[in-house]
Amino acid sequence: MAKKSAQSAMQQKQMTQKDYVALAAFRRALRVFLSFSEAAARKAGLPPQQHQALLAIRGFGANHGITVGDLAGHLLLKHHTAVGLADRLVRAKLVVRTPDVRDRRRVLLTLTAKADKALTALSATHLIEMRRHAPEPVKLIRRFSKGR
Repeated sequence: MAKKSAQSAMQQKQMTQKDYVALAAFRRALRVFLSFSEAAARKAGLPPQQHQALLAIRGFGANHGITVGDLAGHLLLKHHTAVGLADRLVRAKLVVRTPDVRDRRRVLLTLTAKADKALTALSATHLIEMRRHAPEPVKLIRRFSKGR
């Protein structure tokens, strides 16, 4: 522990005002994008968490689906919270639960055509927004990766 504390103190001493400005700007850029994303999801009739779940299922499960445990891991949720989210998605007819053909003990979450249509439209909107605002966060990330 003493080594970690000394290392942390050393890192703090190396921070410059420019570093704090850059970190604050990066955090703000993330918050601006997240705020946009949540508003876009609501406008499309989806709670933001459901939009994130659909994207995780599509992005990480492709056409094969993912387990509730995988969904929890991707969204950084507790398992029981992901179960509730999956239940709401099933009730909304956005997701179906199907047995895994390779392992009948596992149940996979896959998107319905309704979910795929909503996700396609939302993702296109998100990509436009990202392209419009990407230069600033990218510049900040490059600054962090180059060091000082």
